[in-house]
Amino acid sequence: MLKYRLLFGTLMTALFTGLVVLDGSLTFTTAGGRAVQATVLMMVVAVVVGLGGRELSRLAAAKGLIVLNPTSIIGLMLLATAWYWPQLIPVSRGTCVLLVVAVALAGMIVQQRARFGASGVLANCGISCFTTLYLGGLAAFVLGIRLERGLWPTLMFFFVVKSSDIGAYTFGRLFGRHKFAPKISPGKTWEGMAGAMAFASIISLAFAGIFDIMGFWPAVAFGVCMAFVGQLSDLTESMLKRDAGQKDSSNRVPGFGGILDVIDSPLFAAPTAYVFFGLAMR
Repeated sequence: MLKYRLLFGTLMTALFTGLVVLDGSLTFTTAGGRAVQATVLMMVVAVVVGLGGRELSRLAAAKGLIVLNPTSIIGLMLLATAWYWPQLIPVSRGTCVLLVVAVALAGMIVQQRARFGASGVLANCGISCFTTLYLGGLAAFVLGIRLERGLWPTLMFFFVVKSSDIGAYTFGRLFGRHKFAPKISPGKTWEGMAGAMAFASIISLAFAGIFDIMGFWPAVAFGVCMAFVGQLSDLTESMLKRDAGQKDSSNRVPGFGGILDVIDSPLFAAPTAYVFFGLAMR
């Protein structure tokens, strides 16, 4: 388990870093003269959240709930990439988000009517809306960070959050004694949380110093904040799995479980990082 986690964690980190760096070097111009960035990252985010949507649908099915796919998956993919599309079409980001939500909701109602009629409307549309907003709405801020804050803050966010996961796992295994959410995730401990904050702060300071992103104390605060929010975000997915009676969301990623098990901590951390960068970046 540990060797697979280390191997595939390293490979995924290297792949993501390479794609983000490649993405930073690719910019094209529309016929109207608008510069378009983050195309590669947009495709990565869309594919990842789309796969996550399929896994969440299976978790919902274990509870007897029906996610209205493909409408929900298409909706969450469009919502997750909402920061990208205003580069191509003359519409504001806010309008784009509202249009996607409205069209997705209308599509769910149409699909519900065609497949199930009036049976299970609240349950089916409710879980479909949750899937769309949970994955699409939160993941959208990854592209927000990339397009509004830049390449290095995007990588800083990713490495800080994932290093907090490594710190939590390492300290939890070595020193974990005091559990902070035993009914939801028995493996999580306060010692693990301390390790998450320590690892995240070190990586945050390294990025902030090397790339001149923010000052010393804001970088420490960013690391602590990302570790705390990342662990709470991880707990959110643990709640979903526990309610569904599943240990992992799937077995797609050896050593981790499923796509949801990989992206759980960055989900709530992404909007938090977006706000933090807006306040603390130089």
